[in-house]
Amino acid sequence: MLQTKIRQRQNGIVLYGITPPKANNSAEKIAEIARVQIERIAPLGVDGLVLYDIQDEAERTDVTRPFPFMATLDPLLYSREYLADLAIPKINYRCVGKYSAEELSADLVAMDRGISVFVGAASREQHVNLSVTQAYALRREVNPALLVGGVAIPERHLLKNDEHLRVSRKVSEGCSFFITQCAYNVEAAKNFLSDYYYDCQKQGLAMVPIIFTITPCGSIKTLEFMKWLGISIPKWLENDLVHSGDILAKSLELCKGIFSEILSYAMEKGIPIGCNIESVAIRKDEIEASLQLVHDIKAMFAVCDRAA
Repeated sequence: MLQTKIRQRQNGIVLYGITPPKANNSAEKIAEIARVQIERIAPLGVDGLVLYDIQDEAERTDVTRPFPFMATLDPLLYSREYLADLAIPKINYRCVGKYSAEELSADLVAMDRGISVFVGAASREQHVNLSVTQAYALRREVNPALLVGGVAIPERHLLKNDEHLRVSRKVSEGCSFFITQCAYNVEAAKNFLSDYYYDCQKQGLAMVPIIFTITPCGSIKTLEFMKWLGISIPKWLENDLVHSGDILAKSLELCKGIFSEILSYAMEKGIPIGCNIESVAIRKDEIEASLQLVHDIKAMFAVCDRAA
């Protein structure tokens, strides 16, 4: 069903995103984490599960990482060996730069007719074995049946005004959908969508689904980590969070408002968008807040479906 929705460029795709457990956990601990995650995610009724491929992004910024980097389990291995009982499509991320052509080729074959998202280098200084363009070419050669997506960063559009062109280029290379970096900046999101819409109109191109990521923020530490990740948080919004008295409740209110505004704009233009909900923190209250966001976002899309 998820593949059909993506290929038909449907509106309203809802995903849930997780990071696999730390690689240094025992097999028993990983199995227990997986059991808990399956119990949380199975009742959500989402279209698919995103599994992130984490890389050390220390070269991207001089700012000290709020939390130390620790390698996580390979997402493809985790989804196959530990999440097999979760009967929803899995979207396995691949930070392609850390793999050789032989390693990525083997992964592409292992994913069969699944879904993946290719991620490029975190910075120009980062050494890579493969570029994203080379990865797309490899996929066309090794497993053209694999549905592949890309990453879009609306905040980058504020600086370079070319994110829509990046998206169009990746579509020409085989991308069928995009998942954005976490969206806390409505202006950046709408600017990107506007340029993407009008460029597609000019070129006579069909628009692919743009799936916006949202995540709750439940503490100052989480806020610092989100900023370190490169998430653009406007000053007024940061002030409202810091001085709210209840950061988590305020962030839920803001996340719903942000996505509602993005959805309203996209609906006016007929741009197919979706939502990917995640929790960047592992605190129980922030995870539970992300689960609530899934229900809230699904309700938004249901209202749009009734109004259509």
